[in-house]
Amino acid sequence: MATVSFDKATRIYPGSDKPAVDALDIEIADGEFLVLVGPSGCGKSTSLRMLAGLEDVNAGAIRIGDRDVTHLPPKDRDIAMVFQNYALYPHMTVADNMGFALKIAGVPKAEIRQKVEDAAKILDLTEYLGRKPKALSGGQRQRVAMGRAIVREPQVFLMDEPLSNLDAKLRVSTRTQIASLQRRLGITTVYVTHDQVEAMTMGDRVAVLKDGLLQQVDTPRNMYDRPANLFVAGFIGSPAMNLVEVPIADGGVKFGNSVVPVDRDALSATTDKTVTVGVRPEHFDVAGPESEKGLAVTVNVVEELGADAYVYGSAKVGGDDSKDLVVRVSGRDVPEKGSTLHIVPRSGETHVFSTSTGARLSD
Repeated sequence: MATVSFDKATRIYPGSDKPAVDALDIEIADGEFLVLVGPSGCGKSTSLRMLAGLEDVNAGAIRIGDRDVTHLPPKDRDIAMVFQNYALYPHMTVADNMGFALKIAGVPKAEIRQKVEDAAKILDLTEYLGRKPKALSGGQRQRVAMGRAIVREPQVFLMDEPLSNLDAKLRVSTRTQIASLQRRLGITTVYVTHDQVEAMTMGDRVAVLKDGLLQQVDTPRNMYDRPANLFVAGFIGSPAMNLVEVPIADGGVKFGNSVVPVDRDALSATTDKTVTVGVRPEHFDVAGPESEKGLAVTVNVVEELGADAYVYGSAKVGGDDSKDLVVRVSGRDVPEKGSTLHIVPRSGETHVFSTSTGARLSD
């Protein structure tokens, strides 16, 4: 087992003057499951490939444990990588695929067989050891790829979107298996995904990247409750946080017909005339139908999910422009399409950001 350190690691591709990864600085604890998440092209896979030794590091350093591995070849880094495509040998059985790296390393046959059988037991693959990959489902093939990584007993697991080829239901069950397996083995794991639900449910900590820059690294709960800036606020959470630009008023901010109280220190920290307020869909209170209080939202679409429903509507928040909003309501009390809903942000559940810089202002 080992810690992993990105020490201002930078990657600039030839022919480009803009870094794909810009001074990435993260300390990953021994046995930690860290998820790198962000939109396509944000540098998350490049960061993983730098750690694996598949991409050069143009500045800064990468350490695994006490060793500086910045310029070491992949084979000397004691890592195992699980890719998006399973990369299994079609002519080999599951057992041969899982034990191939050990065979190349000259490990005795009896030891290889024992390690493969132990890994197969953990992954529920024992009955498939004699099959070829073509006789397996997508989820089973992904587990074989996991098994191939496990038998090597590396210091660090690297996983690059390993679930993106699976269907939605299988993705949910497999991500649970991966997370519980990692906790059982206690191997430091760096996991890349573009799916923020995957990131929130699997990681001990989550690192959000945008345009090669680290935006925030924190536990899933802290990131959800205290996003560091507008980008993280809009990226983490499903459905996304409602972000609206509103004028500053006496005692708070003007939200439709009402003034929502906001921490005075947050407002004094900006010279802007407006701030951007974030409210999660579940943090609106619905006022009665006769109420003039709060913000009038015209209901456009309702997504019924059983226990809950999400109302997608539009409202005039700060000025004359109409703004799309999402509100979570009880599944037993769903408004009709075309009706008007009056909503008020729940006290203490608003997030305030600088409109000009995007930085968080509220505590």
